[in-house]
Order: sequence, then structure tokens, then C-alpha cells
Amino acid sequence: MSVFTFGETVLALRGSGPLRLGGTLEVSVAGAESNVAVGLARLGHEVRWAGAVGDDEAGELVLRTLRAEGVDVSGASRDDGGAPTGLTLTAAGPTLTAAGLPEQTRGGHYYRAGSAGSRLKACAVERAFTAAPPRILYLTGITPALSRTARSAATLALRLAAEHSALVCLDVNHRARLWGAEEAASVLREWAPSVDVLIATQDELALCLPAGAADDPGVRAKELVRLGIGEVVVEPGADGADGAYGSYGATAYGEDGALVHAPARPVRAVDPAGAGDAFAAGYLSALLDGLDTAGRLDRAVAAGAFAAAPRGDREGAPTRSELGLPAAPAGAVPH
Repeated sequence: MSVFTFGETVLALRGSGPLRLGGTLEVSVAGAESNVAVGLARLGHEVRWAGAVGDDEAGELVLRTLRAEGVDVSGASRDDGGAPTGLTLTAAGPTLTAAGLPEQTRGGHYYRAGSAGSRLKACAVERAFTAAPPRILYLTGITPALSRTARSAATLALRLAAEHSALVCLDVNHRARLWGAEEAASVLREWAPSVDVLIATQDELALCLPAGAADDPGVRAKELVRLGIGEVVVEPGADGADGAYGSYGATAYGEDGALVHAPARPVRAVDPAGAGDAFAAGYLSALLDGLDTAGRLDRAVAAGAFAAAPRGDREGAPTRSELGLPAAPAGAVPH
């Protein structure tokens, strides 16, 4: 197994307009860890997802979708206590631009308290991990925010990774609706010494450092490397002044102090949801393929740009044959 991950995957409902006005909803599934798993599977890697779902129709959809994407879900579990699969609802609503012009924005609502994903058991994660020890453990800062049991499962996974010499990739993915910055920082700072690759936005770097750290992202990243993290990857923003994904590109800081930067890909960001997950999948894919830091960043930014172009969390994640399309002549199609 190349990569092992787990976390909550939910039923995602997306409305075409304000929910209070009715209309239709698109049904899909979404979750940071499973999005990364799908992205890696599309790029040709073996990946196992071991989250928990409810014993309900939504849970069956989650498992069926991931299985269809080529993700190994043999380690996933169904909650036997009646807890449902979590739900998110995203609906469009009007807002005004700086120029006073109306545009559509999308706001999300969580229905995840007491969900099956939040009741994930450490023993289930241990069984799934040891059944096929991976080369890489991929964790996010979302799972420990769900509940004490989910946090215990993630902490156990870090110990298992050390025992089986698996590389640990931690994607901070801070969700303020799930836990505050102070609580998140207390956990992430404890985990930091066990991390080989840290992926974070510029603002999230501070959550992994002692209080009072410098404001400059570069200084923060270098300090994290000095604390023992092998590589710190600062991921691109979802959009910039021109709406292009990753308007300032991405940067990696290594153990030797070297700084590597990858420029942005000029794709119009239709829906940045899931772009960071595709970025992480692209980075890990290139790491598994033995590419150097520059090659890893380039694939990560390309994958993130693909995911930001259409609507949806995982829908735009590229296949391996699609990665070369940005450099191909206009009208080219993947084989």
C-alpha cells in the first residue's frame, strides 16, 4: 500500500441558489482525506481509506463512490450504534463585489455533530493500518477536531507510522468551525516532531509553532524545519485578485535550508473547494514517483489547478494522462 489515510467523508449537497427559495440540490460525497485518496488513485497509486460511515444510504454512497474511484475501502467501518453519515450543505447566495456589482458566492453548513465519522475508533484504524502497512500516512488537522475518539485514532496512527517506518504527511487544513486556533495549535504542536512533510497555507504555519513565532511565512517555515519537520510545503491560495488558482504559486522549505518555488497555473478558479486536496495528492504522487522537490511542487500546483477549474470537491482531480494537458496545443485531449 502506497498511502494510508482516514477521516470523515460526508454526503455533500450543493444548491444552485439560496436554499430558502427552494430549487434543486446536487448530491455528491466530500472529505479532505478521501479527496486526496481519489486524487492519488487517479494518478495510479494504491491508497487505502479507513474512515467510518453510517449504516445508511449515504454511507453506502460514500463507499460505492470511493470504490469506483479505485480507492481501497476494505478498512472502512460502518457505525453499529445508529450514528448517521455526516452532511454538508452548500448553497449559493448573492453578494456584492468591490465595484458594487452582484455576484454569486457559496456558503456552507455542517451537519456533522455525532456523525459516524466523528465516532471513528482507534482499533479500526489500527486494524486497517497493520493489514497493509503503507509507505506514507496522510493525516489532516480535520480528523482530530471531530471528537476525542477521532483524535485518539489519529494519535495512534502516528505511533503506528513510527513503528512501521512510514513517512508522515500532515496537512493542517484548519477548520475554525470544528475547533478554535488555540485547541488546534495544542494538538498540532505536539504532533509536529513526528511529521516528515507538513502542508499548510501561510496562515496555518503558526498553528504548528510555539506562541509568539514570527509573522513572516518564510521564517515560520524555516523554524518548523529546525524543529525537525523534514519538509514544509506552503500551498497556494485558492484565488487571487484575478481569480486564478494559486496566484502566488507554492513554496517548499527543506532540511538543507533550500527554498524551492513553483509558479501558479493561470486557470480560472470556478470552485476552489478540493483544490488543496488535489494539491496534496499531486505532491504525494510525485514523492512516490521519486521526483525532486521542484517536480513535486509542479505536479501539486498542476493538480490543484485542475481541481479548481470545475465545480465540486474531487470532480476535477486529474488523471496521470491529463497532467500534461496545460502544455499541450489547444484542442488536445488525453489518451
